[in-house]
Amino acid sequence: MDVPWLLVAHGSVTALVVVSFLCGQWPIFEGTFVQSINHFLTSGAYRHFLRLVQAACGTGARDLVLGVEQYCCDRPNPILQVFYVAIIGGTYFIIVQSSFKYIPGYYVSVLHRYLSIVVVSIGAILFVLTSFSDPGTVTSENVSQYVSAYPFDNIIYVEKECSTCKITRPARAKHCRICDRCVARFDHHCGWMNNCIGEKNTRSFVAFLFWHFLLCLYGATILGFIVVGELKDKKVVYILTDIQMARLHFLDEKGERSES
Repeated sequence: MDVPWLLVAHGSVTALVVVSFLCGQWPIFEGTFVQSINHFLTSGAYRHFLRLVQAACGTGARDLVLGVEQYCCDRPNPILQVFYVAIIGGTYFIIVQSSFKYIPGYYVSVLHRYLSIVVVSIGAILFVLTSFSDPGTVTSENVSQYVSAYPFDNIIYVEKECSTCKITRPARAKHCRICDRCVARFDHHCGWMNNCIGEKNTRSFVAFLFWHFLLCLYGATILGFIVVGELKDKKVVYILTDIQMARLHFLDEKGERSES
């Protein structure tokens, strides 16, 4: 039986990682292995890695790793952007190599061969739009427009001057220490985008996150249908049922003989 065990393993591990990463801090998972996996993914793995580097190569190597981390996360650079492209491209390549031979299948039509390209392409377009768009940079030329659009309430937001840009900082604006600029309606600096998230690209960023959630959901669903279709096509369920029935029949006969 040519059961697609690679797809089964891929789908199971992906589902476990996604659920643990996104939901591991929920109260319902407190004290479970899901919370442990979340802790390992978000902080534990990196700390163990630093300890391993220090134990194997010394403090200098550990400082080098921390320096690389600072360069990747605290300075403008395209490393995480390249990493994102590698993740998406590599994952799609693995899926094409491992699962496209099962399309079309019992539950999955040939349409999904081409729909998957469209879905991934839309995600890439949203990535580009968010990465290379102006987040809403506040300059001396447009600061008056932003001050009018976001007036000070003198409660939470009071008029202040940015000590770096030497301009009035509009309400809800903030100076990004990584990009070294003031950004209107600043949310955060995203290393994956190598860009700030602010007034002008928040919508594309949220669309990017939501679309990739749908992308993961779509991929997991299709992989699940492929696995179920292959199990049905290879009659694995029927074979396992026959084996179980034969086992029960054997046990019944054995019990009857022992009673007699």
